[in-house]
Amino acid sequence: MKRREFLAVLGGAALARPGMASADTPGRIYRIGTVTPIVPVTAESPGGKILVKVLEERGFKLGQNLTFEARGALGDVAMLPSLMSELKAKNVDVIVIIGYPTAMAAKAAGLATVAASGVGDPVETRLIESLAHPGGKITGISDVAATLSAKRLSLLKELSPKLTKVAMLWNKDDLGMTMRYQASAKAAQALGLTVQALGVREPDDFDEAFSVMNNDLPDGILMVADALTILNRERVFEFAAVRKLPAIYEFDQFARDGGLMSYGADSSESFERAAALVARIFNGANPGDLPFELPTRYPLVINLKTAKSTGLEIPPTLLALADEVIE
Repeated sequence: MKRREFLAVLGGAALARPGMASADTPGRIYRIGTVTPIVPVTAESPGGKILVKVLEERGFKLGQNLTFEARGALGDVAMLPSLMSELKAKNVDVIVIIGYPTAMAAKAAGLATVAASGVGDPVETRLIESLAHPGGKITGISDVAATLSAKRLSLLKELSPKLTKVAMLWNKDDLGMTMRYQASAKAAQALGLTVQALGVREPDDFDEAFSVMNNDLPDGILMVADALTILNRERVFEFAAVRKLPAIYEFDQFARDGGLMSYGADSSESFERAAALVARIFNGANPGDLPFELPTRYPLVINLKTAKSTGLEIPPTLLALADEVIE
C-alpha cells in the first residue's frame, strides 16, 4: 500500500508541532460544535474521534475543559439555520462544518467556523475573500477542483480505455457542487470526452437520471459529493453494478461503502487539520486571519470486492497506483 503526498499550497504549519499550543486559561471551558447537512459528527464518530484526539494533544480535554455539541440536518438543508441558532444559544466558541450550504448558514449566523470538507472553491463561490486572507469568521480546508477532476477522469480512462462518454451526477441546488461539476465537465472536454449532465435536486430525480442513462448508456460515471448524493449513494452503486459501469467518486468513504473507486482528499487528514485550526481559534486566533489550507494527501481507493462482484477487471497498472485496495 502506497501513500503519495502532495505539497499543500497553504497552511500545514498548524500540524507541524502538536505541543506548541495548549489550553492555558485555568477554569475556562472551551466549546466546539459540529454541523453537517447529513448525520451529525459526534465525539464517537470517526471524524469526531479525530477532532477530540487532536484537541486533546493540544490541551483541550473532553469532559474537563472541552464540551462537544453535534448537529446534523439529515439531508434537509433548510434545517441548517435553526441548527446554527441552537449552537449559538449554546455559546459554542467554534463550529466545524461540512458542505457549502452549511458554510453559508454558519456565515449568516456569524459563528466562528472551520470548514473540514465539501465547500468547493470558497473564493469562486464568494464564501471568502481569498484563501490567504478569508476575512469574516471562517477558515478551513479547500480543494483544487480543476486538478482533481482531471485526475479522476484520467483514472476512469485508465480503468476503461474505451471511455468516450461520462455521466456526471451532481446537486444543481448546491453552488459549490455545481462549480465542481463545471470543473469536471471542462476537464472531460479537454480529454475529448462527451459529458452526460445529470443534475439532481431531490431523491426522486435519481430515477430520472437512471432512466436517461438506461436510454443512452454512458461508458462511466463520475459523481460529485454533497448531502443529496451521499444519502443516495447506494442507489448509484447499484445502478453502476447492474450496468457494469466503471464509476469514480470524490471521497474515500464512497469506495469503502461499496463504490468502485474514489480519488480525493484524505478525510482523516481533513479532520486532523480542522482540529488544529480549532485549537488555534481556542487560543485566540481570528478564523478570518487564518489561511484556508489545501490537503496534502489524496488517496486512490479501489474496492476490488465491488469490481469482482460486477465483473469489472481492474488493470494491474491501476492497482499499482492505489493507496488502498479493499478486498
